[in-house]
Amino acid sequence: MNKSELEFVIFCIENIAEYLKLGGNEIYILLTEKSDILDNYIIPCYDALHTQGKEYIVNDIIEVMREKGLPA
Repeated sequence: MNKSELEFVIFCIENIAEYLKLGGNEIYILLTEKSDILDNYIIPCYDALHTQGKEYIVNDIIEVMREKGLPA
């Protein structure tokens, strides 16, 4: 993971946490330990996702979380 991808991951975690009214650490656990969303969706799709607006990114990742049965 390069610096831009890391910054994007942090952006995603912080904004999803804000949207869901959860802590960033809770979202990190949901995306890494409770699922493979970080490693198998957010990072691989970085090139496409980072060109979108914040609302689209948050809604898209939350939809993936719901598909995986995570609380979102």
